Amino acid sequence: MFSAMVAHYRRPALVALILTCASAVLLIPVGWFIPGGAAWAVALMIAVRQHDPRVRRNLGAVLACIALLAFAPVNTNLETSHILTLGSCFLLAILGPYVFMRLKTPEWIAWRLWPPRFSRRDLIYTLVSIPLAWGVIQVYFFHLNPELPTHWPIPAIYDADAVHRLVVGINCVGIWDELFFINTVYVLFRGIFPARIANPAQAVLYTSVLHKMAFTGHGTWIVYLFALTQGVMYEKSRVLLYVLIVHLIVDVFLLLAILQYHYPTHSLRVF
Repeated sequence: MFSAMVAHYRRPALVALILTCASAVLLIPVGWFIPGGAAWAVALMIAVRQHDPRVRRNLGAVLACIALLAFAPVNTNLETSHILTLGSCFLLAILGPYVFMRLKTPEWIAWRLWPPRFSRRDLIYTLVSIPLAWGVIQVYFFHLNPELPTHWPIPAIYDADAVHRLVVGINCVGIWDELFFINTVYVLFRGIFPARIANPAQAVLYTSVLHKMAFTGHGTWIVYLFALTQGVMYEKSRVLLYVLIVHLIVDVFLLLAILQYHYPTHSLRVF
């Protein structure tokens, strides 16, 4: 069945998908605009020449988002002006494809938060994610990349306002990650490719943006693996509840690790 689906879309659509992922890597974290722009343009050219309208619409929507994020100020600056600018870009990245696809193929992008029934498998995975998230953050922050917390610039002396901004920023970005990479990019890729192609592709975009934001070094493969698990979970459940909960669990340990690094002797009052 998988081979038949790949054969159905033939090589041009797959080439367009590969170039789409390549353009995301080159444009967003690497910043090579000439080769990245060339990959983006060729991907768009191939996509619009496809007979299947789903290929044209879905890849076109993702490419438009890549172009937007390539010029967005993706970093961890906590100043109000930066938060508003980046927030506007992030909001447009999820609302643009949603509105566009609602006009064209409304059944594809849908923000389904609550599951029709609770799955024991998904509940177990959600619970298991708690010790896993703690362990990965501890190893990543304090052993593999001990300088990583410096990517979140907060005052050397404890500042409640900066900490509150950090809490809100990390959680808002975490929610956006799942709304965009899973509920938008993965869904758009899944509309034209089987899951075993769509999921690794969305994970490339997921990793590209988070690498540019902060997760460098070993974070590249850690984020990629995390994105793959989120895609699998969404594929099984088709709702946002589980992937959002898992991501917010990770964000709790991420936040505590950042504060522990910056304020090791201070009681961690985040609210």
